[in-house]
Amino acid sequence: MANERLRAAISAKGETVQSVAEHVGVDPKSVERWVTTNRTPHRGHRWKASSFLGVDEVYLWPSVEKHAEKASASELITYYPHRGAVPAPLWSSLIEKATDQVDLLVYAGLFLFDNHPDLPDQLAEKAKAGAQVRVLLGDPESEAVRQRGDEEGIGDDLAARARITRRYLEPAMSTPGVEVRLHDTILYNSIYRFDEDVLVNPHVFGAPAGQNPVLHFRYLPGARTFRHYMRSFDHVWERGRTA
Repeated sequence: MANERLRAAISAKGETVQSVAEHVGVDPKSVERWVTTNRTPHRGHRWKASSFLGVDEVYLWPSVEKHAEKASASELITYYPHRGAVPAPLWSSLIEKATDQVDLLVYAGLFLFDNHPDLPDQLAEKAKAGAQVRVLLGDPESEAVRQRGDEEGIGDDLAARARITRRYLEPAMSTPGVEVRLHDTILYNSIYRFDEDVLVNPHVFGAPAGQNPVLHFRYLPGARTFRHYMRSFDHVWERGRTA
C-alpha cells in the first residue's frame, strides 16, 4: 500500500521526490519506495524528511508512534516551578557549551542579558566559530507586545525591555551568523535553545514570565518534544522581520 500521507505532504509543500531526496541525502529511488511501497525509512532520514516537509514523522509513518512516545517522555530532564528556580550555573553552562546552535524566542528576555553581561560577545564569538545564532524579540510597536504588557500589569514597560535587549545585542548583530528578528506573534512560551538542550518557559495569563514554570528538555533521537518546540520557533522565525 502506498504512503498517501507522504505523497500528499510532498505535493502540499510544492516539493518533489527529487528535492526530498537531495535534502535528506538519499537516492531518489529510496524516496520513491517510501511513497509507493510505504517503506519506513531509517530514523535519521525520517527526521530530515519530516522536518523538511513541515509534518510530524508520526503522521507520515504511524508505525513509529510507540517509540516516539516513549522517547519523548525521556526528553524531559527536569521541571522548575518558576524561572527563578532554574540554577544560575545551568544557564551559564548551557551558554558556554553551545557550539552549533543558539535560538532564543522571547518578548524581551532581558533577565538573561542582565545576568550575563558578556552574552552578546559570547554569541558573536560562537558565530565566528561556526555556530548559528537566531534571536527573536518582540516587536515593541506590535499589538502582541502591548497586550502582553497589559496582561502582566506592566504596560509599556515590556516594550521598553524589548528595546533594551535589542540595544544590548547591537554589538553582536554585525557578526555573520548572528541574526536578530522582531516578531509580533502571541507568544505562548519563551524558548531558549542551546544545541540539544532547550528550556521552555510557558506563559500564564496575568503572570510575568519569571513567575511561570520552566521545563528543561534534551533532544533524543526518535522523540518529538524537542523538535515540536523547535518547529514552533521556526514558524515564528519565518514570520519575523529584521531588527
